[in-house]
Amino acid sequence: MSGQVIFIDDEAAIRQAVQQWLELSGYSVRTCASAQQALALINRDFPGVLISDVRMPDLDGLGLLERLVALDPELPVIMVTGHGDVPMAVQALRQGAYDFIEKPFTPERLLDSVRRAQDKRRLVCENRQLREQFTRKGRIESMLLGVSRTMEHLRRQVLELAGTDVNVLIRGDTGSGKEQVARCLHDFSPRARNPFVALNCAAIPETIFESELFGHESGAFTGAQGKRIGRIEHAHGGTLFLDEIESMPLAQQVKLLRVLQEKTLERLGSNRSIEVDLRVISAAKPDLLEEVRGGRFREDLLYRLNVAEL
Repeated sequence: MSGQVIFIDDEAAIRQAVQQWLELSGYSVRTCASAQQALALINRDFPGVLISDVRMPDLDGLGLLERLVALDPELPVIMVTGHGDVPMAVQALRQGAYDFIEKPFTPERLLDSVRRAQDKRRLVCENRQLREQFTRKGRIESMLLGVSRTMEHLRRQVLELAGTDVNVLIRGDTGSGKEQVARCLHDFSPRARNPFVALNCAAIPETIFESELFGHESGAFTGAQGKRIGRIEHAHGGTLFLDEIESMPLAQQVKLLRVLQEKTLERLGSNRSIEVDLRVISAAKPDLLEEVRGGRFREDLLYRLNVAEL
């Protein structure tokens, strides 16, 4: 695979011909009949090249170029112009186009320009990735302090796991910084813009644990005068951190297992299923397996929570 290309032209025959040329050279090609269609496919992380005809109805090539430059000034845009339309081509280059090709053009002329543009784009993306890695490394070093090999290994593991969406179990003694590790897993993840909701299972009385975690409807029990949104719902789209998970009552372990399996919950006092999307990070003391062997913690729940371990 040589790279990705988006080609925009309002003439179907030209779109088909250019797509065939590029695909025969190993490119992955998307074609669009309008600039608006192309804009729906592009974001700043697009790793490829865009080719657009200048003369199009509605938003023309120069209007498209202006929007693309505003989105990402380093995105290579090759403009295709009609014969003799040199002033338009010069204007396109001044606005930030990578190259212009005059119609009619040969496959060789097009492929040469695309090849050079793709090489440039690849370097841009690699440099951005390196800068991002450097920035992430600096951020996590300020959040998880320490210069030992153990801490360096932990930071590396956190960054690797943050990029996934699996549930993580953090083991460690009280005061070892498990919540800070959980916060890092969230902050460096794709869910970082969404809520991080923490609950210490040992700090919640068993009598109100179900309501705290799953929520309740008005009148669900004596004193429930209004609806309550539980911690799981508050974490929708983000991360739920359950500290001292070994202290969770067995009855609530069953309900949590069902949430993880079915991606839905029911508030106390309701039989209506509510869809939830969240990642669960839990923390426990090192002897959690003893809790399983003693029948105080469900093995199937541990399996769901311990997809990855720190």
